[in-house]
Amino acid sequence: MDLHDISARLGVPVEEVERVHRLAGDRPSAPLPARADAPALLDRLAVRPDDAAEIMAGWPDPDSPSWTPELRWLLDRSSALVRADLGGYDWLSPGPELPRDRGPAWRHLYVYGFLALVDVVTEFHREHGIAGPVSWATLADLGRNLAIDRRMDREGWAVMQSWLTLHARGGLYELGRLQHQRGGEAIDLHIPDAGPLTPEAVDASLDEAREFFPRHFPDEHYTAFSCGSWLLDPQLRDYLPEDSNIIRFQRRFVLQPYVAQDGPDADVEVRRFAFRTLSTPLDQLPRRTVLQRAIVDHLTAGGHWHWRHGRFPI
Repeated sequence: MDLHDISARLGVPVEEVERVHRLAGDRPSAPLPARADAPALLDRLAVRPDDAAEIMAGWPDPDSPSWTPELRWLLDRSSALVRADLGGYDWLSPGPELPRDRGPAWRHLYVYGFLALVDVVTEFHREHGIAGPVSWATLADLGRNLAIDRRMDREGWAVMQSWLTLHARGGLYELGRLQHQRGGEAIDLHIPDAGPLTPEAVDASLDEAREFFPRHFPDEHYTAFSCGSWLLDPQLRDYLPEDSNIIRFQRRFVLQPYVAQDGPDADVEVRRFAFRTLSTPLDQLPRRTVLQRAIVDHLTAGGHWHWRHGRFPI
């Protein structure tokens, strides 16, 4: 198909279609699981029934009128793009952001790409001696993110579609309370929406990582844990008690000097994490927790939150 025609039919910039074409090239894509196997797979990936029903309703059957040639092209080339970087650990966009109000095929195209890659990445895990429970705990972040996106009235997926390519390439692993991303000299820590961030749960996850990476990636040598997050913003100490889980998590890190724009907009990210909305007016946000009140009060007073980076030795 002509790339300009694909761009026009998808309603996305031609540069984004050209990028997919360039990175995927003529590399092989990954086949979708059989429709009959999909419900069990979605359940194993912690996809909620309402999201699973949508995904099944939009399934890319060969005779589905929803799956136009340009959508099938993008699904095929997007999964090929991600598969070509198997083992990679940098953020990767699988393709352009699509208008998601045009039905399940459009809304969940990159979910189908993720499902197609499950067998590919679990085989990568097996080759590295990684046990099934770690594989499925890691990949079940799909269901968690779909649930968050639904709660956010579909505002969250633009970030999530790139985030999930880390899981689909073997670049990230969920070990207890934290997710651990390979790369460089430091293991990058991420904090899923999975309950209290207690010191005991964090310690257990870090101890697991200290054993996991030397065992399964012996050629990679890490000297530190690192994290980039608004949760490391020292301004939170003005609002939260010293014994709060967030402050105790902060104390583990030596912060790097603050650099504006070094990371995503923290004012946006605090809304995404603490309220699961990006569009609710500030004066209508809930104030049920100490953290929510801190965020709202700081922004109402004209302040801004900062995205901070820190690390500590392994």
